[in-house]
Amino acid sequence: MTASKLSDRRIEYGDRLKTHRVAVTPRLTGKALAERLGWRAAKVSLIEGGKQLPTEPELGAWAEVVGITADDLAALLEELRAIRLDDARWKARLRTGGHESAQRSFAEMEAAASTIVNFEPALVPGPLQTPGYARAMFASMAALKDAGDDLDAAVAARMQRQHILYDETKTIELLLAESTLRNAVAPAATMAGQVDRLIAATQIPNLRLGVIPLDRQLPYVPMHGFWLFDDELLTAEMLHTEVTTRDPEDVRLYRHYLAGMWAVAAEGEAARTLLQRVLGDLAPAN
Repeated sequence: MTASKLSDRRIEYGDRLKTHRVAVTPRLTGKALAERLGWRAAKVSLIEGGKQLPTEPELGAWAEVVGITADDLAALLEELRAIRLDDARWKARLRTGGHESAQRSFAEMEAAASTIVNFEPALVPGPLQTPGYARAMFASMAALKDAGDDLDAAVAARMQRQHILYDETKTIELLLAESTLRNAVAPAATMAGQVDRLIAATQIPNLRLGVIPLDRQLPYVPMHGFWLFDDELLTAEMLHTEVTTRDPEDVRLYRHYLAGMWAVAAEGEAARTLLQRVLGDLAPAN
């Protein structure tokens, strides 16, 4: 099971719980349910949106309040345990199988989408990474997470993903921060090669590439990177997990965030000028 399919399963599970809640007469709001359970108001929304799983005791309390039958509760418990088992398998797969399997799963989402958007405040977007930069990123995260020893395969899988840049049926938007290129996360020669790759990428016809300059006042705090696929699927990779949602409100929020960030970004010739300056700053260290 891929990360996206596992997330879809969580969303479907949350929808099942919501269906039971809204069937209560008179209708029980999420806020009212949270109050009766002694939870913070946002917890019901997180569970129903598939972003958080209830514990088995929490599911039992939920069932008691909304009147879920014993048979339905048994089915919900069985599904909850199955989701948790698949979640554990996915995390074990990343630890033991390393990053290659995650790259291949991500490629499935890219292949299925016609519009692909990625914002990265801390690293170069995957579709634009050079092999040297990608290897440095994978090695860093493998050391942190003990995620397996598959650097060659992971780098190869990431390079394979870059074919989407030349697929004229796709529209691709990649936005990163200049600070990403100033952070010495790899040797200076590797960073210089990466910047050179970005300069060349500004000429790719169906790619919108933006770089947010260091001296621009930002409309919002650059908290973490995320991907949008066809404005329907949103995925964000955190340090410890991956969050995926299809909630239209979440998608609209991130689209609004993106619009603000694009408004202060350099594109086209302005982006090339900025990147050439960064490259010049790296050159003396080579």
